[in-house]
Amino acid sequence: MSTVRRLPVIAGPPDGSHPPDVPPPPLRRNRDFLLLWSGAAASLLGTRVSAITYPLLVVFLTGSGTAAGLVGFAALLPNLIVQLPAGALVDRWNRKWLMTACNGGAALALGSVALALAFGRLWLPHLVVAAFVESSLTIFYKQAERGAVRNLVPPSQLSTALAQNEARGRAAGLLGQPLGTTIYGLAHWWPTTFTALSHLFGLCGLLFIRKDLQRPAQRRPKGILGPIRQGLAWVWHQRFLRTVMVVIAGSNLLFQGISLALAYLVEHDKDLTKTAFAVILVARGVGGVLGAATGPLWMRMLTMRSIVIWGNITWAVLLPLIAVVRDPVALGAIFIVISVIAGTFNVVGGVYLVRTTPDRMQGRAGSVMDLLGSGLSALGPLVTGVALDTWGARPTVLGLGAAMVCLALATAISPAIRSVPHKVGDIPLVEDEDEVDAAPSDPPAGDGDRGGRHRGDAEGASPPVAPAGGGRGGGRHRKRAGRRPRWRRLSRRR
Repeated sequence: MSTVRRLPVIAGPPDGSHPPDVPPPPLRRNRDFLLLWSGAAASLLGTRVSAITYPLLVVFLTGSGTAAGLVGFAALLPNLIVQLPAGALVDRWNRKWLMTACNGGAALALGSVALALAFGRLWLPHLVVAAFVESSLTIFYKQAERGAVRNLVPPSQLSTALAQNEARGRAAGLLGQPLGTTIYGLAHWWPTTFTALSHLFGLCGLLFIRKDLQRPAQRRPKGILGPIRQGLAWVWHQRFLRTVMVVIAGSNLLFQGISLALAYLVEHDKDLTKTAFAVILVARGVGGVLGAATGPLWMRMLTMRSIVIWGNITWAVLLPLIAVVRDPVALGAIFIVISVIAGTFNVVGGVYLVRTTPDRMQGRAGSVMDLLGSGLSALGPLVTGVALDTWGARPTVLGLGAAMVCLALATAISPAIRSVPHKVGDIPLVEDEDEVDAAPSDPPAGDGDRGGRHRGDAEGASPPVAPAGGGRGGGRHRKRAGRRPRWRRLSRRR
Protein backbone atom coordinates (compact mmCIF):
# COMPACT_ATOMS: atom_id res chain seq x y z
CA MET A 1 0.00 0.00 0.00
CA SER A 2 1.55 3.24 -1.10
CA THR A 3 1.46 6.34 0.98
CA VAL A 4 0.87 9.80 -0.35
CA ARG A 5 3.38 12.34 0.79
CA ARG A 6 1.90 15.77 1.27
CA LEU A 7 4.14 18.62 0.22
CA PRO A 8 4.55 21.49 2.67
CA VAL A 9 2.54 24.59 1.95
CA ILE A 10 4.63 27.72 1.70
CA ALA A 11 2.73 30.73 2.86
CA GLY A 12 3.03 33.86 0.77
CA PRO A 13 1.53 37.31 0.62
CA PRO A 14 -2.23 37.33 0.06
CA ASP A 15 -1.95 39.53 -3.03
CA GLY A 16 0.06 36.92 -4.91
CA SER A 17 3.32 38.84 -4.88
CA HIS A 18 6.61 37.14 -4.16
CA PRO A 19 8.24 37.17 -0.73
CA PRO A 20 11.30 39.40 -0.46
CA ASP A 21 13.70 36.45 -0.25
CA VAL A 22 12.31 34.75 -3.38
CA PRO A 23 13.38 36.32 -6.71
CA PRO A 24 10.46 37.02 -9.03
CA PRO A 25 10.19 35.10 -12.31
CA PRO A 26 11.43 36.86 -15.47
CA LEU A 27 9.02 39.05 -17.40
CA ARG A 28 8.75 36.48 -20.18
CA ARG A 29 6.97 34.24 -17.64
CA ASN A 30 4.74 37.00 -16.28
CA ARG A 31 1.46 36.02 -17.93
CA ASP A 32 -0.50 39.18 -17.15
CA PHE A 33 2.29 41.51 -18.26
CA LEU A 34 2.70 39.62 -21.53
CA LEU A 35 -1.03 39.87 -22.21
CA LEU A 36 -0.97 43.62 -21.58
CA TRP A 37 2.24 44.16 -23.55
CA SER A 38 1.21 42.14 -26.62
CA GLY A 39 -2.27 43.64 -26.75
CA ALA A 40 -0.90 47.16 -26.47
CA ALA A 41 1.70 46.38 -29.14
CA ALA A 42 -1.00 45.29 -31.58
CA SER A 43 -3.16 48.34 -30.82
CA LEU A 44 -0.22 50.72 -31.17
CA LEU A 45 0.86 49.21 -34.49
CA GLY A 46 -2.69 49.57 -35.78
CA THR A 47 -2.76 53.20 -34.67
CA ARG A 48 0.49 53.90 -36.55
CA VAL A 49 -0.89 52.23 -39.67
CA SER A 50 -4.07 54.32 -39.58
CA ALA A 51 -2.11 57.53 -38.99
CA ILE A 52 -0.07 56.87 -42.13
CA THR A 53 -3.10 56.05 -44.28
CA TYR A 54 -5.36 58.95 -43.21
CA PRO A 55 -3.83 61.46 -45.68
CA LEU A 56 -3.76 58.80 -48.40
CA LEU A 57 -7.47 58.15 -47.93
CA VAL A 58 -8.31 61.85 -48.04
CA VAL A 59 -6.36 62.37 -51.24
CA PHE A 60 -8.10 59.33 -52.71
CA LEU A 61 -11.53 60.69 -51.75
CA THR A 62 -11.17 64.40 -52.44
CA GLY A 63 -7.75 65.16 -53.89
CA SER A 64 -7.66 68.19 -51.58
CA GLY A 65 -4.67 69.16 -49.45
CA THR A 66 -6.94 71.24 -47.22
CA ALA A 67 -9.12 68.21 -46.49
CA ALA A 68 -6.02 66.16 -45.67
CA GLY A 69 -4.90 68.88 -43.27
CA LEU A 70 -8.34 68.85 -41.63
CA VAL A 71 -8.13 65.13 -40.93
CA GLY A 72 -4.59 65.51 -39.63
CA PHE A 73 -5.74 68.33 -37.36
CA ALA A 74 -8.58 66.17 -36.02
CA ALA A 75 -6.12 63.39 -35.22
CA LEU A 76 -3.73 65.74 -33.36
CA LEU A 77 -6.29 67.94 -31.59
CA PRO A 78 -6.90 65.46 -28.71
CA ASN A 79 -3.25 65.87 -27.70
CA LEU A 80 -4.15 69.40 -26.61
CA ILE A 81 -7.71 69.16 -25.31
CA VAL A 82 -8.05 65.56 -24.07
CA GLN A 83 -4.80 64.97 -22.15
CA LEU A 84 -5.72 66.62 -18.84
CA PRO A 85 -9.35 65.38 -18.64
CA ALA A 86 -8.12 61.90 -19.56
CA GLY A 87 -5.63 61.91 -16.70
CA ALA A 88 -8.32 62.94 -14.20
CA LEU A 89 -10.75 60.26 -15.38
CA VAL A 90 -8.11 57.52 -15.55
CA ASP A 91 -7.40 58.02 -11.84
CA ARG A 92 -11.12 57.67 -11.08
CA TRP A 93 -12.23 54.76 -13.26
CA ASN A 94 -11.26 51.09 -13.30
CA ARG A 95 -8.20 50.88 -15.54
CA LYS A 96 -8.89 47.43 -16.95
CA TRP A 97 -12.41 48.20 -18.09
CA LEU A 98 -11.42 51.66 -19.30
CA MET A 99 -8.69 50.17 -21.52
CA THR A 100 -11.12 47.53 -22.73
CA ALA A 101 -13.65 50.21 -23.64
CA CYS A 102 -10.95 52.22 -25.44
CA ASN A 103 -10.00 49.24 -27.58
CA GLY A 104 -13.64 48.49 -28.32
CA GLY A 105 -14.46 52.08 -29.23
CA ALA A 106 -11.43 52.38 -31.51
CA ALA A 107 -12.34 49.10 -33.21
CA LEU A 108 -15.87 50.37 -33.86
CA ALA A 109 -14.64 53.72 -35.18
CA LEU A 110 -12.10 52.23 -37.60
CA GLY A 111 -14.36 49.32 -38.50
CA SER A 112 -17.07 51.76 -39.58
CA VAL A 113 -14.55 53.51 -41.85
CA ALA A 114 -13.51 50.17 -43.36
CA LEU A 115 -17.13 49.23 -44.09
CA ALA A 116 -17.85 52.63 -45.60
CA LEU A 117 -14.81 52.33 -47.85
CA ALA A 118 -15.71 48.79 -48.91
CA PHE A 119 -19.17 49.98 -50.01
CA GLY A 120 -17.96 53.29 -51.43
CA ARG A 121 -19.94 55.38 -48.91
CA LEU A 122 -17.24 57.18 -46.94
CA TRP A 123 -17.72 60.91 -46.32
CA LEU A 124 -15.06 63.33 -45.17
CA PRO A 125 -16.89 64.22 -41.87
CA HIS A 126 -17.04 60.50 -41.07
CA LEU A 127 -13.27 60.21 -41.43
CA VAL A 128 -12.68 63.37 -39.36
CA VAL A 129 -14.80 62.05 -36.49
CA ALA A 130 -13.16 58.60 -36.64
CA ALA A 131 -9.66 60.13 -36.50
CA PHE A 132 -10.61 62.30 -33.52
CA VAL A 133 -12.25 59.40 -31.65
CA GLU A 134 -9.37 56.99 -32.20
CA SER A 135 -6.77 59.54 -31.13
CA SER A 136 -8.76 60.46 -28.01
CA LEU A 137 -9.23 56.83 -26.97
CA THR A 138 -5.53 56.16 -27.57
CA ILE A 139 -4.68 58.90 -25.06
CA PHE A 140 -6.98 57.36 -22.45
CA TYR A 141 -5.44 53.94 -23.09
CA LYS A 142 -1.87 55.23 -22.82
CA GLN A 143 -2.49 56.99 -19.51
CA ALA A 144 -4.20 53.93 -18.03
CA GLU A 145 -1.54 51.49 -19.23
CA ARG A 146 1.31 53.52 -17.75
CA GLY A 147 -0.16 53.18 -14.27
CA ALA A 148 -1.20 49.57 -14.80
CA VAL A 149 2.32 48.29 -15.42
CA ARG A 150 3.51 48.98 -11.88
CA ASN A 151 0.73 46.75 -10.57
CA LEU A 152 1.71 43.79 -12.78
CA VAL A 153 5.47 43.63 -12.21
CA PRO A 154 7.58 43.81 -9.04
CA PRO A 155 9.52 47.04 -8.40
CA SER A 156 12.82 45.38 -9.34
CA GLN A 157 11.52 44.71 -12.86
CA LEU A 158 9.74 48.01 -13.42
CA SER A 159 12.63 49.57 -15.37
CA THR A 160 12.85 46.60 -17.73
CA ALA A 161 9.09 46.51 -18.24
CA LEU A 162 8.86 50.20 -19.13
CA ALA A 163 11.91 49.87 -21.40
CA GLN A 164 10.13 47.11 -23.28
CA ASN A 165 7.08 49.36 -23.60
CA GLU A 166 9.21 52.15 -25.06
CA ALA A 167 10.92 49.75 -27.48
CA ARG A 168 7.48 48.51 -28.51
CA GLY A 169 6.38 52.04 -29.35
CA ARG A 170 9.56 52.79 -31.30
CA ALA A 171 9.25 49.54 -33.25
CA ALA A 172 5.61 50.29 -34.06
CA GLY A 173 6.62 53.69 -35.41
CA LEU A 174 9.37 52.10 -37.49
CA LEU A 175 7.12 49.39 -38.95
CA GLY A 176 3.90 51.38 -39.21
CA GLN A 177 4.81 53.47 -42.25
CA PRO A 178 5.95 50.69 -44.64
CA LEU A 179 3.24 48.34 -43.42
CA GLY A 180 0.51 50.97 -43.83
CA THR A 181 1.53 51.97 -47.32
CA THR A 182 1.89 48.33 -48.39
CA ILE A 183 -1.55 47.35 -47.11
CA TYR A 184 -3.07 50.48 -48.65
CA GLY A 185 -1.66 49.44 -52.02
CA LEU A 186 -3.61 46.18 -51.83
CA ALA A 187 -7.00 47.75 -51.07
CA HIS A 188 -8.08 51.15 -49.71
CA TRP A 189 -10.11 49.62 -46.90
CA TRP A 190 -7.49 47.16 -45.66
CA PRO A 191 -5.47 49.53 -43.42
CA THR A 192 -8.52 50.56 -41.37
CA THR A 193 -9.62 46.91 -41.20
CA PHE A 194 -6.15 45.98 -39.93
CA THR A 195 -6.34 48.71 -37.29
CA ALA A 196 -9.81 47.62 -36.15
CA LEU A 197 -8.65 44.00 -35.81
CA SER A 198 -5.53 45.06 -33.89
CA HIS A 199 -7.70 46.88 -31.34
CA LEU A 200 -9.90 43.80 -31.00
CA PHE A 201 -6.77 41.73 -30.33
CA GLY A 202 -5.78 44.12 -27.57
CA LEU A 203 -9.29 43.96 -26.12
CA CYS A 204 -9.19 40.15 -25.93
CA GLY A 205 -5.83 40.23 -24.16
CA LEU A 206 -7.17 42.55 -21.47
CA LEU A 207 -10.08 40.23 -20.72
CA PHE A 208 -7.68 37.43 -19.68
CA ILE A 209 -5.62 39.52 -17.24
CA ARG A 210 -6.22 38.26 -13.69
CA LYS A 211 -4.52 40.85 -11.50
CA ASP A 212 -5.98 44.20 -10.62
CA LEU A 213 -4.45 47.05 -12.60
CA GLN A 214 -4.72 49.56 -9.76
CA ARG A 215 -4.58 49.68 -6.01
CA PRO A 216 -7.87 49.76 -4.09
CA ALA A 217 -8.66 53.26 -2.86
CA GLN A 218 -11.18 54.36 -0.28
CA ARG A 219 -11.70 57.67 -1.99
CA ARG A 220 -11.59 58.56 -5.68
CA PRO A 221 -11.33 62.10 -7.09
CA LYS A 222 -14.63 63.64 -8.15
CA GLY A 223 -15.28 66.18 -10.84
CA ILE A 224 -12.89 67.24 -13.59
CA LEU A 225 -11.43 70.65 -12.80
CA GLY A 226 -10.49 69.83 -9.22
CA PRO A 227 -8.46 66.69 -10.08
CA ILE A 228 -6.82 68.50 -13.00
CA ARG A 229 -5.71 71.29 -10.67
CA GLN A 230 -4.37 68.68 -8.24
CA GLY A 231 -2.36 67.06 -11.02
CA LEU A 232 -0.92 70.37 -12.18
CA ALA A 233 -0.05 71.36 -8.61
CA TRP A 234 1.50 67.99 -7.83
CA VAL A 235 3.82 68.10 -10.85
CA TRP A 236 4.71 71.74 -10.25
CA HIS A 237 5.72 71.09 -6.65
CA GLN A 238 8.18 68.38 -7.77
CA ARG A 239 11.34 70.43 -8.18
CA PHE A 240 13.16 67.98 -10.45
CA LEU A 241 10.12 67.11 -12.57
CA ARG A 242 9.18 70.69 -13.36
CA THR A 243 12.76 71.50 -14.39
CA VAL A 244 13.07 68.45 -16.63
CA MET A 245 9.66 69.30 -18.07
CA VAL A 246 11.00 72.64 -19.31
CA VAL A 247 14.08 70.95 -20.79
CA ILE A 248 11.96 68.35 -22.59
CA ALA A 249 9.61 71.00 -23.97
CA GLY A 250 12.55 73.01 -25.33
CA SER A 251 14.29 70.04 -26.92
CA ASN A 252 11.05 68.78 -28.49
CA LEU A 253 10.53 72.21 -30.05
CA LEU A 254 14.04 72.17 -31.51
CA PHE A 255 13.78 68.65 -32.92
CA GLN A 256 10.45 69.43 -34.57
CA GLY A 257 12.27 72.27 -36.29
CA ILE A 258 15.10 69.92 -37.32
CA SER A 259 12.59 67.54 -38.93
CA LEU A 260 11.12 70.37 -41.01
CA ALA A 261 14.59 71.62 -41.94
CA LEU A 262 15.51 68.15 -43.23
CA ALA A 263 12.44 68.06 -45.46
CA TYR A 264 13.38 71.55 -46.71
CA LEU A 265 16.95 70.41 -47.48
CA VAL A 266 15.65 67.49 -49.56
CA GLU A 267 13.82 69.90 -51.86
CA HIS A 268 16.47 72.67 -52.05
CA ASP A 269 19.84 70.98 -51.53
CA LYS A 270 21.17 68.91 -54.43
CA ASP A 271 23.59 67.05 -52.16
CA LEU A 272 20.79 65.57 -50.05
CA THR A 273 18.60 63.23 -52.08
CA LYS A 274 15.32 61.59 -51.19
CA THR A 275 17.17 58.31 -50.77
CA ALA A 276 19.37 59.93 -48.14
CA PHE A 277 16.27 61.28 -46.43
CA ALA A 278 14.81 57.75 -46.30
CA VAL A 279 18.08 56.49 -44.79
CA ILE A 280 17.85 59.18 -42.11
CA LEU A 281 14.27 58.21 -41.26
CA VAL A 282 15.23 54.55 -40.89
CA ALA A 283 18.24 55.52 -38.79
CA ARG A 284 16.01 57.55 -36.46
CA GLY A 285 13.70 54.59 -35.98
CA VAL A 286 16.53 52.13 -35.37
CA GLY A 287 18.19 54.52 -32.94
CA GLY A 288 14.96 54.90 -30.98
CA VAL A 289 14.61 51.14 -30.62
CA LEU A 290 18.25 50.82 -29.51
CA GLY A 291 17.81 53.61 -26.97
CA ALA A 292 14.75 51.97 -25.50
CA ALA A 293 16.46 48.56 -25.39
CA THR A 294 19.57 49.91 -23.67
CA GLY A 295 17.69 52.22 -21.28
CA PRO A 296 17.92 49.83 -18.28
CA LEU A 297 21.67 49.48 -18.87
CA TRP A 298 22.20 53.25 -18.74
CA MET A 299 20.06 53.45 -15.60
CA ARG A 300 22.26 50.87 -13.88
CA MET A 301 25.47 52.62 -14.93
CA LEU A 302 24.66 56.32 -14.51
CA THR A 303 22.79 58.52 -12.08
CA MET A 304 19.68 60.43 -13.09
CA ARG A 305 21.47 63.78 -13.33
CA SER A 306 24.31 62.30 -15.39
CA ILE A 307 21.88 60.89 -17.96
CA VAL A 308 20.02 64.19 -18.32
CA ILE A 309 23.08 66.44 -18.40
CA TRP A 310 25.31 64.38 -20.69
CA GLY A 311 22.45 63.49 -23.01
CA ASN A 312 21.71 67.16 -23.63
CA ILE A 313 25.42 67.95 -24.06
CA THR A 314 25.69 65.24 -26.72
CA TRP A 315 22.70 66.69 -28.52
CA ALA A 316 24.32 70.13 -28.40
CA VAL A 317 27.43 68.72 -30.08
CA LEU A 318 25.57 66.81 -32.81
CA LEU A 319 22.86 69.25 -33.89
CA PRO A 320 25.18 71.86 -35.49
CA LEU A 321 26.84 69.09 -37.52
CA ILE A 322 23.58 68.55 -39.43
CA ALA A 323 24.11 71.92 -41.10
CA VAL A 324 27.44 70.93 -42.66
CA VAL A 325 27.39 67.13 -43.10
CA ARG A 326 25.90 65.87 -46.37
CA ASP A 327 27.07 62.27 -46.51
CA PRO A 328 24.00 60.04 -46.02
CA VAL A 329 25.90 57.49 -43.91
CA ALA A 330 27.35 60.17 -41.63
CA LEU A 331 23.95 61.84 -41.25
CA GLY A 332 22.40 58.47 -40.49
CA ALA A 333 25.00 57.86 -37.79
CA ILE A 334 24.29 61.29 -36.27
CA PHE A 335 20.56 60.62 -36.13
CA ILE A 336 21.08 57.14 -34.69
CA VAL A 337 22.95 58.65 -31.74
CA ILE A 338 20.35 61.41 -31.36
CA SER A 339 17.52 58.87 -31.35
CA VAL A 340 19.34 56.54 -28.93
CA ILE A 341 19.47 59.40 -26.44
CA ALA A 342 15.80 60.24 -27.06
CA GLY A 343 14.74 56.63 -26.51
CA THR A 344 16.82 56.43 -23.34
CA PHE A 345 15.31 59.68 -22.06
CA ASN A 346 11.80 58.32 -22.60
CA VAL A 347 12.59 55.14 -20.66
CA VAL A 348 14.36 56.93 -17.82
CA GLY A 349 11.69 59.61 -17.55
CA GLY A 350 8.90 57.06 -17.62
CA VAL A 351 10.49 54.94 -14.89
CA TYR A 352 11.18 57.98 -12.71
CA LEU A 353 7.61 59.25 -13.08
CA VAL A 354 6.03 55.88 -12.31
CA ARG A 355 8.28 55.23 -9.30
CA THR A 356 7.85 58.66 -7.71
CA THR A 357 4.12 59.11 -8.35
CA PRO A 358 1.49 57.52 -6.08
CA ASP A 359 -0.81 55.07 -7.85
CA ARG A 360 -3.80 57.36 -7.28
CA MET A 361 -2.00 60.18 -9.19
CA GLN A 362 -0.56 58.20 -12.12
CA GLY A 363 -3.08 59.36 -14.71
CA ARG A 364 -3.00 63.04 -13.75
CA ALA A 365 0.77 63.30 -13.40
CA GLY A 366 1.33 61.48 -16.69
CA SER A 367 -1.16 63.64 -18.57
CA VAL A 368 0.41 66.85 -17.27
CA MET A 369 3.89 65.73 -18.29
CA ASP A 370 2.70 64.60 -21.73
CA LEU A 371 0.86 67.85 -22.37
CA LEU A 372 3.48 70.26 -21.10
CA GLY A 373 6.41 68.25 -22.43
CA SER A 374 5.06 68.30 -25.99
CA GLY A 375 2.88 71.39 -25.88
CA LEU A 376 5.53 73.59 -27.48
CA SER A 377 6.22 71.09 -30.26
CA ALA A 378 3.65 72.73 -32.52
CA LEU A 379 5.64 75.97 -32.39
CA GLY A 380 8.76 74.26 -33.76
CA PRO A 381 7.62 73.91 -37.39
CA LEU A 382 5.98 77.34 -37.27
CA VAL A 383 9.10 79.21 -36.15
CA THR A 384 11.43 77.07 -38.25
CA GLY A 385 9.35 77.59 -41.39
CA VAL A 386 9.63 81.36 -41.08
CA ALA A 387 13.37 81.07 -40.46
CA LEU A 388 13.86 78.81 -43.48
CA ASP A 389 12.12 81.27 -45.80
CA THR A 390 14.08 84.18 -44.33
CA TRP A 391 17.62 82.85 -43.90
CA GLY A 392 17.74 79.47 -45.63
CA ALA A 393 18.48 75.96 -44.41
CA ARG A 394 22.05 76.11 -43.15
CA PRO A 395 21.72 79.26 -40.98
CA THR A 396 18.44 77.94 -39.57
CA VAL A 397 19.95 74.59 -38.57
CA LEU A 398 22.95 76.38 -37.04
CA GLY A 399 20.52 78.57 -35.10
CA LEU A 400 18.70 75.50 -33.80
CA GLY A 401 22.05 74.02 -32.82
CA ALA A 402 23.01 77.20 -30.95
CA ALA A 403 19.69 77.08 -29.08
CA MET A 404 20.45 73.46 -28.14
CA VAL A 405 23.86 74.53 -26.80
CA CYS A 406 22.18 77.12 -24.58
CA LEU A 407 19.68 74.54 -23.36
CA ALA A 408 22.45 72.05 -22.56
CA LEU A 409 24.39 74.68 -20.60
CA ALA A 410 21.27 75.60 -18.63
CA THR A 411 20.70 71.91 -17.87
CA ALA A 412 24.29 71.40 -16.73
CA ILE A 413 24.20 74.27 -14.22
CA SER A 414 20.62 73.76 -13.03
CA PRO A 415 20.57 73.23 -9.23
CA ALA A 416 17.36 71.21 -9.46
CA ILE A 417 18.86 68.69 -11.88
CA ARG A 418 22.22 68.51 -10.13
CA SER A 419 20.47 67.85 -6.80
CA VAL A 420 19.38 64.33 -7.86
CA PRO A 421 22.46 62.14 -7.31
CA HIS A 422 20.54 58.85 -7.29
CA LYS A 423 20.29 56.11 -9.84
CA VAL A 424 16.71 55.61 -10.97
CA GLY A 425 16.61 52.03 -9.70
CA ASP A 426 17.56 53.20 -6.19
CA ILE A 427 14.49 55.41 -5.89
CA PRO A 428 11.81 53.63 -3.81
CA LEU A 429 8.39 53.00 -5.27
CA VAL A 430 5.92 55.50 -3.80
CA GLU A 431 2.67 54.01 -2.54
CA ASP A 432 -0.64 55.77 -1.92
CA GLU A 433 -0.43 55.21 1.81
CA ASP A 434 3.11 56.60 2.03
CA GLU A 435 3.48 59.85 3.89
CA VAL A 436 4.85 61.66 0.86
CA ASP A 437 3.63 63.88 -1.88
CA ALA A 438 7.10 64.96 -2.91
CA ALA A 439 9.35 62.96 -5.17
CA PRO A 440 11.56 60.68 -3.03
CA SER A 441 14.57 61.58 -5.12
CA ASP A 442 14.38 65.26 -4.21
CA PRO A 443 16.95 66.36 -1.62
CA PRO A 444 15.95 65.40 1.91
CA ALA A 445 15.27 67.93 4.60
CA GLY A 446 18.47 69.57 5.73
CA ASP A 447 19.98 69.25 2.25
CA GLY A 448 18.24 72.13 0.58
CA ASP A 449 14.62 71.03 0.97
CA ARG A 450 12.71 73.24 3.37
CA GLY A 451 9.28 71.98 2.34
CA GLY A 452 7.09 70.27 4.90
CA ARG A 453 5.06 67.11 4.49
CA HIS A 454 1.39 66.65 5.26
CA ARG A 455 -0.32 63.64 6.77
CA GLY A 456 -3.56 62.40 5.29
CA ASP A 457 -6.64 62.20 7.48
CA ALA A 458 -7.72 59.03 9.24
CA GLU A 459 -10.39 58.24 6.67
CA GLY A 460 -7.94 57.62 3.83
CA ALA A 461 -8.46 60.93 2.06
CA SER A 462 -5.77 62.03 -0.35
CA PRO A 463 -3.17 64.12 1.46
CA PRO A 464 -2.84 67.70 0.26
CA VAL A 465 -0.01 68.62 -2.04
CA ALA A 466 3.22 69.51 -0.28
CA PRO A 467 6.04 71.55 -1.83
CA ALA A 468 9.04 69.44 -2.70
CA GLY A 469 12.63 69.94 -3.66
CA GLY A 470 13.30 73.36 -2.20
CA GLY A 471 9.66 74.48 -1.85
CA ARG A 472 9.13 77.15 0.81
CA GLY A 473 6.62 77.01 3.57
CA GLY A 474 5.44 73.42 3.26
CA GLY A 475 5.32 73.20 7.04
CA ARG A 476 3.76 76.60 7.67
CA HIS A 477 0.30 75.24 6.76
CA ARG A 478 0.50 72.70 9.55
CA LYS A 479 -0.88 73.69 12.94
CA ARG A 480 1.46 73.17 15.82
CA ALA A 481 0.07 70.76 18.37
CA GLY A 482 -0.85 72.33 21.72
CA ARG A 483 -0.35 75.92 20.60
CA ARG A 484 -3.18 78.46 20.84
CA PRO A 485 -3.97 80.78 17.91
CA ARG A 486 -2.13 84.08 17.99
CA TRP A 487 -5.24 86.22 18.56
CA ARG A 488 -6.10 84.26 21.73
CA ARG A 489 -2.60 84.74 23.12
CA LEU A 490 -2.84 88.48 22.49
CA SER A 491 -6.23 88.74 24.20
CA ARG A 492 -4.88 86.79 27.15
CA ARG A 493 -2.07 89.33 27.55
CA ARG A 494 -4.54 92.19 27.56
